[in-house]
Amino acid sequence: MMKAEEILAQLTVGEKASLCSGLDYWKLKAIPRLGIGNVMVSDGPHGLRKQAGASDNLGNNESVPATCFPAACATASSFDPSLLAEIGGAMAEEALKEEVSVILGPGVNIKRSPLCGRNFEYFSEDPYVAGELASAMIGGIQEKGVGTSLKHYAANNQELARLICDSVVDERALREIYLAAFERAVKQAAPWTIMCSYNVINGTYASEHRELLTTILREEWGFKGLVMSDWGATADRPTGIAAGMDLEMPGSGPYNDKQIVKALRRGSLSEADLDKPALRIIELIQKSQKTLEAHKGCSFSSDAHHALARKAAAQSAVLLKNEGGSLPLAAGKTVAVIGAFAKTPRFQGGGSSKINPFKVDSPLEALLEAGVPAEYAPGYTLGAVTGWISGVVKQEADEEALIREAVELAAKKDIALVFAGLPDEYESEGYDRKSLDMPDAHNRLIEAVAGANPNTLVVLMTGSPVSLPWADRVKAILLAYLGGEAVGGALADLLTGAVNPSGKLAETWPLSLADTPAYRYFPGVRTVEYRESVFVGYRYYDTAGKAVAYPLGFGLSYTSFEYSGLSLSRSSFKPGDSVRATITLKNTGAREGAETVQLYVEAGEPAIFRPQKELRGFEKVFLKAGESRSVSFSLDERSFAYYNLPARTWAIEGGEYRVLIGASSRDIRLKAAIQVEGDGKEALLAGLREKAPDYYALKPARDTVPRELAPGGLDIGAASFEAVLGRPIPQAEPQGGRGPGAFSINTSFEDIKDTFIGRLLWKFLNKEIDRRFPGAEAEARQIAVDTVSYSPIRGLHMAISSITGGHIAFLVKLLNIGRGHAPSGKLHE
Repeated sequence: MMKAEEILAQLTVGEKASLCSGLDYWKLKAIPRLGIGNVMVSDGPHGLRKQAGASDNLGNNESVPATCFPAACATASSFDPSLLAEIGGAMAEEALKEEVSVILGPGVNIKRSPLCGRNFEYFSEDPYVAGELASAMIGGIQEKGVGTSLKHYAANNQELARLICDSVVDERALREIYLAAFERAVKQAAPWTIMCSYNVINGTYASEHRELLTTILREEWGFKGLVMSDWGATADRPTGIAAGMDLEMPGSGPYNDKQIVKALRRGSLSEADLDKPALRIIELIQKSQKTLEAHKGCSFSSDAHHALARKAAAQSAVLLKNEGGSLPLAAGKTVAVIGAFAKTPRFQGGGSSKINPFKVDSPLEALLEAGVPAEYAPGYTLGAVTGWISGVVKQEADEEALIREAVELAAKKDIALVFAGLPDEYESEGYDRKSLDMPDAHNRLIEAVAGANPNTLVVLMTGSPVSLPWADRVKAILLAYLGGEAVGGALADLLTGAVNPSGKLAETWPLSLADTPAYRYFPGVRTVEYRESVFVGYRYYDTAGKAVAYPLGFGLSYTSFEYSGLSLSRSSFKPGDSVRATITLKNTGAREGAETVQLYVEAGEPAIFRPQKELRGFEKVFLKAGESRSVSFSLDERSFAYYNLPARTWAIEGGEYRVLIGASSRDIRLKAAIQVEGDGKEALLAGLREKAPDYYALKPARDTVPRELAPGGLDIGAASFEAVLGRPIPQAEPQGGRGPGAFSINTSFEDIKDTFIGRLLWKFLNKEIDRRFPGAEAEARQIAVDTVSYSPIRGLHMAISSITGGHIAFLVKLLNIGRGHAPSGKLHE
């Protein structure tokens, strides 16, 4: 086999440009004369979604059967990197069998708001957790010769208007929160590829963002792989090439390839610029071909993978409440199993991650197989729910009858076990939730059953936090999240006590939506302001002393654990040092179980604004009853650092810090002080307290208990945000602006609807929506309309394959002529 550099030297300019876009939805282009073949990529991130027939990027068309492992919202709660690596290895085996070379995942976007429709695909509100677990999954996949695509890079934290919205985020928050998980995974696991996001970031599309794609990713972090676009995220292709975006996916026909060649002829792009992505793509194809040849005809055991999915779901479930030891279920007690999810579980989310599972376990059947004397009542229907977008859900007459039936059954049994949560249509790629509420039918069911049976237990199936207005009226709450195809068996294991719950929350569950830090600033359409800066999730709640339903890291067990003997390997720390923190953990209960020990670092009295504490380590420890074990953590410079914008580097402020060991962010068991030598760079931020007082007003005195703030949560004024942003807050302008020739391929359909051509186009688009979603309810149809409204014109080729980039460029020219402007700008050539 020739070396990649030798192949590159024999390519024509046209061939180099052609390599930089996909052949179709899933395959890269081949150059047979030089031994470069087609390789295939496929969606993940919690299973393989290979489409052998009709292709799409939203999970609408059929895919080959595969194991549906628990979604990231669940596996994050395992806090177990070894489990993520094992899942990754199993996914790689299935990819090799299907001749897939790159799995598109994992996703490490931060859970900025619990409303983001795609949160179920992401790990955590904390970048350390996300980075560690992603690194483990990447390692598990890639050690078997299959690549990964770490996504979505970066600051892509909402689904609404994701193709046009500008994430306005200060660089400190970008570095400390939104890039940190990517940085950790790149440095620790070296993913083969990274997928850039759809959105604009501080005025520049992610696919054209040289600072992110080259300066930070390659020059600072040392990334050696290739960057591919999210599906349809490419805007100006030559600009993307120069910025460091190597591969456009899916292929958009020859138009963008020709634009690259034209840019070379004009001199706006050099051949050296083009050689870089072409070489990276050749290297990826060669690496993939070698693996595929070595594993030709390989197979795997779907039963073994199903068993792994069951183990993963059990280790990921979180016991939120267990009053009076109500769980595990007492032997011999009669049980009313209530809720349609008990028979047909909600086990995954919608969109590009939707897996076609080999089989799905029913919780009801698994409980009966385990010998639980159970009788079933559906309690609610699984049909479409009226009002699920607005959050105002009507109670249908048949639901009332189902609730009455469930109440009658519950009253006859010793225990009532209710399965509830969010239906499929509530959470999906492409749109965000509007509230934290579960369907009214689910809440009313739980309230009614709890009124009829004092021993009511609830199993929740949801991809993100929900409001629990009935929490005080039930005895136990077990959170399964979206537990994959084997969730039924896993729940039976947990409920009967065959497995001890060990999951911990990787995200805070707020008491109300108004309490969330991004409440006033989520979502946006043309711009979304990240005014909360670094105060995301527990970093806000714990700093402000805000009461929550369940804090980060929370989770109960059927056993108990004792923390003792915290010691630090040194009493002082200076840049370049490392310090080891060690404790003893003992299982003081009668059952074997696992506990996730968490280490947080607290800055004493910093001159700059900082979160009250930040997670800097975790370790999941499995212990037999009565067993003790030493648990150690290593802290380095980054454990104490913040990002200093004037210095454009990580910096350490001197003073006394505390190392905190806890069972959650709110359950700190052990503390130790350490004196840290700083670098003095905080002096460069002198005066920030006066310019941005809203950020400094959050923090109460040390060791205060949670307190209630005014309704509405975090409120950051424009002046404070501009001070940390370092520039005026940008106006929410359409992409391309409003001036002469302003319409561009990035203009949204919403922004052309009042033009003559726009009205004609919308007439066609409405017909297309009706054709693709026949009989859709009003609110489901509205989602489709909103998705189209806030999509750029260039997206037409994704929706209708016969429309080319040339057609779109011509359409833009007509739009500009139609409004009395001469066409201008390189995007219209």
